[in-house]
Amino acid sequence: MIRVMIADDEEVIRRGLEKITSRMDLEVKVIGSYGNGLEAWNHLRELGRDDIDLLITDIKMPRMDGFKLIEEVRGHLKQLPIAVLSGFSEFEYARRAMRHGVLDYLLKPIEKAQLYDLLKSVEENKKLRPAAEPEETPHQAAEGGEHYVVEQTKSILEKEYGQNFELERLAETVGMNASYISRLFKYKTGQTITDYLIGIRIAKAKELLIGQPDLKNYEIAEKVGYSDPVYFNKLFKKMCGMTPKDYKSRCR
Repeated sequence: MIRVMIADDEEVIRRGLEKITSRMDLEVKVIGSYGNGLEAWNHLRELGRDDIDLLITDIKMPRMDGFKLIEEVRGHLKQLPIAVLSGFSEFEYARRAMRHGVLDYLLKPIEKAQLYDLLKSVEENKKLRPAAEPEETPHQAAEGGEHYVVEQTKSILEKEYGQNFELERLAETVGMNASYISRLFKYKTGQTITDYLIGIRIAKAKELLIGQPDLKNYEIAEKVGYSDPVYFNKLFKKMCGMTPKDYKSRCR
């Protein structure tokens, strides 16, 4: 049984979460559903670690916002998995939440698959959690928000593929250490950030070769982020088994 508490000032969101979880092939019990952080905290402060398995909280709420709620919870139940619920555009909230050690960042509108993965992860970790050693896993929580970090990284790469790639700048935008985000991305996707970016650039180059056949090779190279057309040619051939010119001819 996964015991979940929900804090969100939108009743439709709370009801939606309850409805979605009730239809999953998991045993989920919503032990509290509150419209502000203070009400949630008044209940939560009375609970022990075995009474609750997951807190899902919005950030913008009356009386007590999500950040304050998370701070209070961290002082009471350090290891409690917490997921933040907010809009994709509110990335600054995501970064602050991740610094508070949240497990995940659920985007509105809620994706059933992501919610399922979160609950499944909580269920599996609950089974593995030792009865003793209460201070063993905060580091895992502190590295939370992984799904959001990876998706944000992908989004940035897909928008800025034509620019000069700098890992440090990307890491700063995401709000994470460069070496950590590199390891996380590889772990979650099976690809390095560089390989993922190359994949985007080559795919875009293919689109340009077919969609804008009048473009010169060096122009296409520049549009997808490569200032050296010779290097672009070699890379394209390595990835596609043929030169850009041959690819264009073959697809006509």
